[in-house]
Amino acid sequence: LSQRLASLAATAREETWQSRQQLQAQRQEMARLQEELSRARQDGERWAAALQRAQREALEREATRGAEQARQQELIRDMKGRLLELLREKDALWQKTEGIDTPVPSPVPRDPGLCARCHKDFRLLSRRYNCSRLCQGKVCHTCSMDMGKHGRCCLICYRQRHPQAT
Repeated sequence: LSQRLASLAATAREETWQSRQQLQAQRQEMARLQEELSRARQDGERWAAALQRAQREALEREATRGAEQARQQELIRDMKGRLLELLREKDALWQKTEGIDTPVPSPVPRDPGLCARCHKDFRLLSRRYNCSRLCQGKVCHTCSMDMGKHGRCCLICYRQRHPQAT
């Protein structure tokens, strides 16, 4: 009986030792899992803070974009209004100037030895040019404009052809 009790006691000690080993292993596993849980919570808090920051920045960008779009629409509206004003002004000016006659070139003088505009004598040093536009008159260098390939024309014909130059 005593041997049996000793054997049972040894078995109980062995089982106790194994249970303590298992308990210690489970405690270590539990500590490791708690540490992972703590890290996961910290990561979750960081991600939540980053998400809130990103949402706040997105809302700020959207508000800024909305304000810029409103400014641009206002500018477009103002520009359209100004365009309408300018068109009305142009029409009013056109109506005012509609009856004004454009200058007509003077007729060609009968004397081919004089400039049709300033009546200067053509000599050896004062060259005569045929106006290559409307009047076909003979003009001096001073009273004519160079038209490049098209030759020269008198100032009146040039002004009629190019009104923005005056």
